[in-house]
Order: sequence, then structure tokens, then C-alpha cells
Amino acid sequence: MQALYQSLCRKQTECDFKDYAFSKLRERYKAWTGNSMEEKLFDSFEMRDDHGKLTNAGALLADDAPIKHSRLFCTRWNGLDKSGGMVDALDSAEYSGSLIILLNEGACFVKRNMKTRWKKTANSRIEMPDYCERSVFEALVNALIHRDYLILGSEVHINIYDDHLTITSPGGMADGTRIQERDISNISSTRRNPVLADIFGRLGYMERQGSGFKKITESYRAAHNYRDELEPKFYSDASSFQVTLYNLNYGTDEKGAVGEEKVALEQEKVALEAKKVAFERSIAELKLNKPTKDNILSLFGNFGYDVPFSRADVIELCGLAPSSAGKMLSKIKELDLIVSAAEQGRGKYIFIEAKE
Repeated sequence: MQALYQSLCRKQTECDFKDYAFSKLRERYKAWTGNSMEEKLFDSFEMRDDHGKLTNAGALLADDAPIKHSRLFCTRWNGLDKSGGMVDALDSAEYSGSLIILLNEGACFVKRNMKTRWKKTANSRIEMPDYCERSVFEALVNALIHRDYLILGSEVHINIYDDHLTITSPGGMADGTRIQERDISNISSTRRNPVLADIFGRLGYMERQGSGFKKITESYRAAHNYRDELEPKFYSDASSFQVTLYNLNYGTDEKGAVGEEKVALEQEKVALEAKKVAFERSIAELKLNKPTKDNILSLFGNFGYDVPFSRADVIELCGLAPSSAGKMLSKIKELDLIVSAAEQGRGKYIFIEAKE
């Protein structure tokens, strides 16, 4: 197969290695390894031959890839299928060039056409994207690396619908089997394009053990809003391979989720207000003059229990001289109302709940 690709490239005079740039490849190699890509690596990666011509792999990884049917078509359809009504497509794009460009653009297309919900917890929030980005990435890597490049006039397609997306590539399983008839968790690596797979392995885009299918399913199962009916689906026949990923948020009660978040926020506000009232009550009971009490309450009103502050903040907020601000901090510390927050910066303090 590689010999045939070489033949195809030699029919194009522009396929001399020296005529092409590999900026995306160099950028990725530098980002992944920390080293600049030396010229000899193009030979090690089998991207050029002894005559200075691009190999199949080199042609596919050049910024302006000369293999013109190496393209990616992306469409966000309006509805659950391609018959979406008056507006069939909400977004569409066609990409060509290096496989690295196709990979990055495809991932970005999916990301801009999906939404991310979130759910508030006691200490943070949980993000719930429509699709697992890791699963999308793995499926796209597999589509670009393992597709059959001998099928001319064909491309990798990403089709996004309301409830799912599909990534379809030319060529079935390399060993002729049908993926839907096999155990996904126990498939040995059979690489149609071993040179490309090896390069992508060296760039950190995939593992050489061939665990892409497993990563796709495991990432989905780990999603916060995963359900059994949303298990990724794999299908292949003699001429194509398709991965179906389901929208994790489709059909969920968005209003109910928003309602829960609002309730949680209101509860948090009530709790904070109660703490504020308790703090003000404790300050009122202290034997301090009114200006000092007012300054303490002003500081607490601005910084609360969560935000650290310094003497400079006291000077600015309370309008005190540096020496007076220092004395005030010492006094508040003696009252066990603040503690040092050195981990947040030198001379930083934070309020703590008053001791009963």
C-alpha cells in the first residue's frame, strides 16, 4: 500500500519533500517532547524516501497535504436526522491539510457545536458537556489514522444531530471483521496504516497498544450524567467505519436541573447571611469603640471568610495611616477574629468565625 501511495505522489511534481512545510507537525513535536524536530527525524518517521520524495505519511502530514481526498467534512444538522426542516444545517465546515490540522479542527467543530451544563455542589460545581471530549478526540484519531486512503473521492465525516453525533471514515476493519460482532474490550491492535499510527504514537495522540475503543467507552461511562442507553456504538462494513456518540444531556429535564441549582444557590445565600449576622452580633458585644467596630465590619463586609486581605487593604478601605492599620490588625488578631493566610501571600490575613 505504501508503494502505491509513493506512486501516486510521484505523479505530482510538487511532492518533493523540500517543497512542503511541516509547521503543525513541528509545533506538536515540540509541545509533546520539549525538543525541536530535527531533520533526520523525517527519515526516522518514514516521511521521505532516499530520493527526497514525500512518502504517503509525509504527504498526509504536510501543512498543505497533496493527497486531496484527505479531508474532513463537518456538519451540525438541524434535528435528529438530515431532514431538519427549513434550515437543514446549522453549521458546516470543510477542512483539508495536515492530519494534525484535521484533528484539531474537527475537535474544535464539535466543541463549538455542543453545550456544557453544570451542577452546583457544596464546594464546587460539576460540568456536564453534551459529549465527552476525550471520546470525541479518540474517535477522530481512529478515523483519521485507520481510514482506507486507497478509497479515492472519500473523506472523514462528522455529523452532529440534536441527540447524537457520528464520525464516519472510509474503509471497514483492517482484518475484514465487523466491529459490531466483536467484544470491544478485547480487540487486538490491527493497524491499516502502521507508519501513521507510529507517528501519532510518538506525538502523544494515541497509544501503540490500540486501546482507542476502550478509552471511548470508558470516558463515557465515567461521565456524571451517563446512562446505559447512551453507550457509544460502533459499526463497520466492507467500505466504512462509524462511531456513534450520544448527547449526554439530550432529553434531560433542563428546567428541573436549573431549578435545583437555584435552590442550592438560595440555600448558600441564606447560610452566608446567617454567618454575617452572627459575626455582626459578636462584634457588637465586644468592648471596642464604635470606629473600631465599624472598621472591622467594613473589612468583613468586603472580604468575608473566604478572601484574604493585607495591611494595604486596611489602609485603603478604612482610611487609616500605616501605623494605625498595623495596630488594628494586631488588635483583631488578639480577638481571634483573623488568622494568618501566609500561603496566600506574605502579610495576608483571613477572617475566621468568632469563638463563642
